[in-house]
Amino acid sequence: MASTGAKLMAEEPQLDVLMARQPIYTKSQDVVAFELLFRDSEGRFVEGLKDEEATLGVLLGTYSSIFKKGAIRSVPCFLKVTDSFLLNNDVPELPRESFVLELLGHSDITPELISRVKGLARQGYRLALADYDPRDPKFEPLLNIVHVLKLDIQLLGLDNIPALLQRLRPYQLELLADKVETQDEFRRCLEMGFALYMGYFLNKPEPVKGKKITGNKVVLLQLLAELQRPAATAQSIEQVALHDPALTYRILRVVNSAAFNLQREISSLSHAISLLGVDQIKRWVMLFLTSSDSTKPDELTRNMLIRGRFCELLAEMMGRDEPINHFIVGLLSQLDVLLDMSMDDLMDQVPLQQEMKDALLSRAHSYGELLKQIEFYERGQFDQLNTGLDRPFYEVAYRHSLNWAQQILQAMQDG
Repeated sequence: MASTGAKLMAEEPQLDVLMARQPIYTKSQDVVAFELLFRDSEGRFVEGLKDEEATLGVLLGTYSSIFKKGAIRSVPCFLKVTDSFLLNNDVPELPRESFVLELLGHSDITPELISRVKGLARQGYRLALADYDPRDPKFEPLLNIVHVLKLDIQLLGLDNIPALLQRLRPYQLELLADKVETQDEFRRCLEMGFALYMGYFLNKPEPVKGKKITGNKVVLLQLLAELQRPAATAQSIEQVALHDPALTYRILRVVNSAAFNLQREISSLSHAISLLGVDQIKRWVMLFLTSSDSTKPDELTRNMLIRGRFCELLAEMMGRDEPINHFIVGLLSQLDVLLDMSMDDLMDQVPLQQEMKDALLSRAHSYGELLKQIEFYERGQFDQLNTGLDRPFYEVAYRHSLNWAQQILQAMQDG
């Protein structure tokens, strides 16, 4: 394990759980909550929270935290709970404003459970119901108690949902469209009047045929090409950057920001390269390449940053060469979504090593294999992880990546 990984593991609390988070969006694609994907060492989820002050502290400090509208804010986490967990009366003292308790469809809905759920609602807990099946009458008593109803649009079928929404209207529930996989499905759910949305629709590109990379992104690609040229110098890199003075200014603003804690101000790109090294400048060129235009939600850029840093950290922990390349692969893995271009077209225009291109196109080579592991982790498919690292390493690296992405978004906005 490389030094950064060792330092992280020494500094951060190590939890006996794996956690990831999945955003819950409004109609305008703003993030208003996260669903917590959670497994303890026995493969169970919420039981791992019992008597775990460290886990709860990390949850409230990092997993519910988001940089939005120029400030760091907290949003609620949806926490899946089993009926046995609720009935055993050992719900930890959770801050009511920070969690939404999510009941599962396969719960045994007994009078005892209904009474317990009513009690939690009276105590001020927000409650959600998942896996709702309109054909099963067992759910009816809960519809008068819960606040949010999750509807799996893939299971129910989009064409069947308008009639179902009509039936549900008297309950005055906040409706969450779950498993929204494409932009088209998102638009259809929007027309039906859902309040909340979950799924991977933001991760799917809608390629515009024949589209080319334009604007300052062209200069960024030229800069990237020059950074990778073996004979490149600090001066030759600076000459390319000067084609877009505003971009050079932004890079220098960020480099001089709190993100680097420098003792004195850096006044030129060549100065920055000599002080910080080519890899750091390459990192910032990549970050600006992935900074969103106004038509894309912030969450996409945030996820690209998390993924890039997560890839890099795991590569370091595994002792791999050139972790910066893993960072680039993770970061660019959603560039097709950001720019509405197919990955094939992008790879024709982006100057990268062939192994990195293959990783982005088909998850090939060791770069692609690690990227696949990251994607499993993001989706909470923890049983698919097979890189040979101990489980706590993943959670610490992921948690660090969440915090790092937050700092970078802040620095980029300031810059």
